[in-house]
Amino acid sequence: MQEFMLIFRHEDGGKLASPEQMQVWMQMTMDWIGGIAAQNKLVSTGSGLAFDDSRVVGHNNVVTNGPFGDIKETIGGFIIVRAESADEAVEFAKGSPVLLGDGNTVEVRRLAKSVEL
Repeated sequence: MQEFMLIFRHEDGGKLASPEQMQVWMQMTMDWIGGIAAQNKLVSTGSGLAFDDSRVVGHNNVVTNGPFGDIKETIGGFIIVRAESADEAVEFAKGSPVLLGDGNTVEVRRLAKSVEL
């Protein structure tokens, strides 16, 4: 069994849903995650990433403010699932309510084996 991160990408981080839309979307997401958990395949969940107080550290320790919510694509959150293969993880991703948004994607990445420190 391997672990995969499903990364939720939103095409336009500047668009905000209404509170009613957010409530429906959150319930759909909780139901979807609950279905994965019921199969004992959910490892962990992560929330969205805030833009305030964020920085980017680059080469030669150059620090800039950002990233900003007006960029074209943002990361809305992630979950980590346990799967037999990337194909199984992709099947989980296909059920994500994030995909209801035009241009949104779910990136599927296998986690590398961790090194003990």
